[in-house]
Amino acid sequence: MSTGLQSSNTLRSQQIAVLRQMLNFNRPISNTVSFDPFWKILVYDKTGMDILSPLFTVKELRDYGVTLHLQLTSKRDPLPDVPCIYFIAPSQETIQALCNDFVGGLYESYFLNFISPLARPYLEDLATAAVKADALSQVRKVFDQYMSFITLEDDLFILKRYTDDSPLSFYSINRPEMDTNTMDEIVAAMADGLFSKLNGKIRDNLRDARNSLFSGETARQSLFGFQRPLLIICDRSLDLATPFHHTWTYQALVHDVLAFELNRVIIPSAGGNCQEFDVAVSDKFWNTHKGSSLPAFSPFPNVAEAIQVELENYRTREEEIRKLKSAMVGMALTLVTLKHILQGLEDETDETVSMLTESTAELTSAMRSLPELLERKRLIDLHTNIATAVLEQIKVRQLDSFFEAEEKLMNKQSTDRPVLDIIKDQNVGSPEDKMRLTLVKYLCDDMTEVSIFHRNRSHLRIVFKGDLSNCLHALEAIGCNTSAFKYLKRVKQFSSKNLLSNRHHAGGGGGTKTIGMFSKLLNQSSQFIMEGVKNLVIQKRNLPLTGVVDALMEAKSNAEVDDYLCFDPKLLKDAPAVGQKSRATFNEAIVFMIGGGTYAEYQNLLDYRKSKRIIFGCTELVNGVQFLDQANEIRKKLTRLGSEI
Repeated sequence: MSTGLQSSNTLRSQQIAVLRQMLNFNRPISNTVSFDPFWKILVYDKTGMDILSPLFTVKELRDYGVTLHLQLTSKRDPLPDVPCIYFIAPSQETIQALCNDFVGGLYESYFLNFISPLARPYLEDLATAAVKADALSQVRKVFDQYMSFITLEDDLFILKRYTDDSPLSFYSINRPEMDTNTMDEIVAAMADGLFSKLNGKIRDNLRDARNSLFSGETARQSLFGFQRPLLIICDRSLDLATPFHHTWTYQALVHDVLAFELNRVIIPSAGGNCQEFDVAVSDKFWNTHKGSSLPAFSPFPNVAEAIQVELENYRTREEEIRKLKSAMVGMALTLVTLKHILQGLEDETDETVSMLTESTAELTSAMRSLPELLERKRLIDLHTNIATAVLEQIKVRQLDSFFEAEEKLMNKQSTDRPVLDIIKDQNVGSPEDKMRLTLVKYLCDDMTEVSIFHRNRSHLRIVFKGDLSNCLHALEAIGCNTSAFKYLKRVKQFSSKNLLSNRHHAGGGGGTKTIGMFSKLLNQSSQFIMEGVKNLVIQKRNLPLTGVVDALMEAKSNAEVDDYLCFDPKLLKDAPAVGQKSRATFNEAIVFMIGGGTYAEYQNLLDYRKSKRIIFGCTELVNGVQFLDQANEIRKKLTRLGSEI
């Protein structure tokens, strides 16, 4: 992933700046001086690789003097005359690997950069190993980089990439066998990424004069400035419907229907092979149409049309270049003829000079435009491949029908087609798609269940109304796993305020509308034949997370945030937390979602922020199927442990 052009004030650009300094042996880099060309080796673990891969291409690493980059666990040959920069997370395994490198004398010198703070026992182990290997003088620098996060966009970060066994997932946090010690470890991991143990960690570092993390005039001014940012930490239970919701914007759709992680799209192809495409931050088309809704919403059909327009513009320009190329021979002959004419004249005429200048200018312009034209063609091919794969999934699964129905359910509107009919239609969607639709209906509809007491009134039993009950029977009839529904029924049943069903209505003004078929995309010459796909226009609305952010940043009175507590790290340690009504307004915020976030929430925050600065982070990014799998697994664990729902 190319660093590309970027603002110097974004989270991504700041992380790149720190990493560039690390690659310069932790020496400051002047903007006016070229990068140190001194050769070096870069060694990283899996965590370090995940952090680096969305930020740097191999070419850029070479430009920064990295001639070889290797994984810590790989077999590495000794290079005793080359310095090595390590970028690793501190653990028993990585520390042992470092000690083995000291003993083996692999490199000339060692520059150790730890992603999170190095605990003292590990530091002592390293020192002991360095002394025993007589390598103490070769360990030049040891740095804590405080970089336990992965930056994917200018203002989007995650703590870890999604995996089935992720320790920070919704499943890991909510599984029934969770104990106090394990939860403490998870909280500690999230605190490393956020650099806060909520109230204490930032305060302790701010007041520690020996800590270099906040040293420097710029850092001090930022931290102690008049206007500080607001850190908002939310739990996934705030809004369980959005992760299940089928999306209709480019970036979110790519994440939902294709393999998309760390800004790399993987598309399966014939023969079992896969195509991989890196989406760069410098990609103007991606930035315009990924779905950030700035300046306007860009639903997928508009993206497909935009690709077609780009392709037509490219072909027009390509034809102009081709004509110019065919005329180049004639131009060359003209130049030779002009040269002979000029040699035969005592004085150059204005006409001949003008002809010569014009011919030279045309040639120069053509040569300069070729690299730009080739890059445009590369991006067009990239997005054509990605959009074609997305469109295939939309058509096969009729995802537009799911999106339209779910949007109306989330906004308390009647669906054009009953949910039960969609579930029973064998030509529409997968079992997972239908389960997601049913879950959205259940979570966003407060009229799907009634409460019935047993005769002795010993306990409450939830009975579903006919429509939802029929939906569940229909899902079971097609072999759909309904474990997630049974788990979420329990969550909704025990929700303290039972707000799951009405949070999506708060934003208002939502829903969709169909504006008919597309003009250019129905043309048989188009690469995207959209026949049968609705052109749904998204109506702007705030998702529940955005509603909470708005209420907290603007200090609005809102039932959902009135009981939020504010912890101020600049106050004394024992100072009490203040309620929401005591806070001022904020222009900057860091919004963090525990238990997994979505691209839809990120895009919704971008649309809301206007002149504000909002950074969105989450433990990991999840799509609908991944979140459904996690809910299914929690229910299975509850069943095995004999827990009743």
